[in-house]
Amino acid sequence: MRKMMLLMLVVLLAVGFAAAQTYSGNSVGGLKGMDVLGAHNNGGRGCAGCHAPHSGAAGGGGNAATNAAAFNDPLSGSNALFGQDVTPLYGVSLTFGNGYVEALPGNAAAYSTNEEELRGIMFCLACHDGQIAKGQMMQGTSWEQARGILPTGVYGTRGIPTLLGNDNGNGNTSGYGNDHPVGTQATLGALRLVTANATSSPLTVVLNAGKIGSITPTPGTTYAAFAANYGYPAIAGSPWSWGVVLPDGDTNPADAFITCTTCHNQHVMYVYQPPRGKQVATAIVNNNNANGYPTYFFINAPYNPGTGNTNPTLAASTTQFCRQCHFAEANEAFGVNNVATQF
Repeated sequence: MRKMMLLMLVVLLAVGFAAAQTYSGNSVGGLKGMDVLGAHNNGGRGCAGCHAPHSGAAGGGGNAATNAAAFNDPLSGSNALFGQDVTPLYGVSLTFGNGYVEALPGNAAAYSTNEEELRGIMFCLACHDGQIAKGQMMQGTSWEQARGILPTGVYGTRGIPTLLGNDNGNGNTSGYGNDHPVGTQATLGALRLVTANATSSPLTVVLNAGKIGSITPTPGTTYAAFAANYGYPAIAGSPWSWGVVLPDGDTNPADAFITCTTCHNQHVMYVYQPPRGKQVATAIVNNNNANGYPTYFFINAPYNPGTGNTNPTLAASTTQFCRQCHFAEANEAFGVNNVATQF
């Protein structure tokens, strides 16, 4: 009997090890063999965890927030069939790191003049806010970390938070003081990526009928050299939209602002593929990686902490990702143009 139990234990351990091997990150290919929606399968609810095909938030059984009132948003579900109740977020002012303030729109404005803030910020915070709308299906810690699929030895053992505004104790009343700014103050102008001088501005933004038609590195600039060594995936966005958005009726490209979905693709957890027709002449496109690039945490870019940083002549993709907006810290800003990216 003891031998049989021991044999069963060995078999179970072998199966567990094999599963871990299948889903573990590695230095080259990242994650493999799982549904790309990953954590956003929402425990089995799948797409309907965010997009209710019928009746808005009521289609998911109503508001799940702890001790929440019975919110009844008459417009719930009418934009992208979004099925989570964003009512607690209407009109809330959030103060992010470095004092950037985002005043979330009220109900009527969110579905008309401030639609980009609704889709790019409030939809995300409907689940990821830990201050106002806390209490949805979120567990509050990294899904990848809980399943042991992060690169070995890169992150610590404590839970990586996934609720924002839930852990800031510096007197910031919104609780967001240690979270990255998004919203109408976090702009390409504030980043000095779009300036008044058309020839030296790092980015050239062309508008068509008041909407962003194209975003390209300005030829001859140091930013163009950076793009040749990496790219600008978060700014380039997705096949259906650019990564930054203009306020309704605004025609100043410097006012294009960052949202949550600038940095994150909520539909794909671990693979990045550049959208067609964007980022021409960048390393991301020219490498012609048909299978896409490894990424983690739904980052909308090549972002692979598993490669480490053992070669000082290459820049880690995790570092390059930040430099596409924080360009003053890029190699090319210092005249160092021969450091390629380690994807």
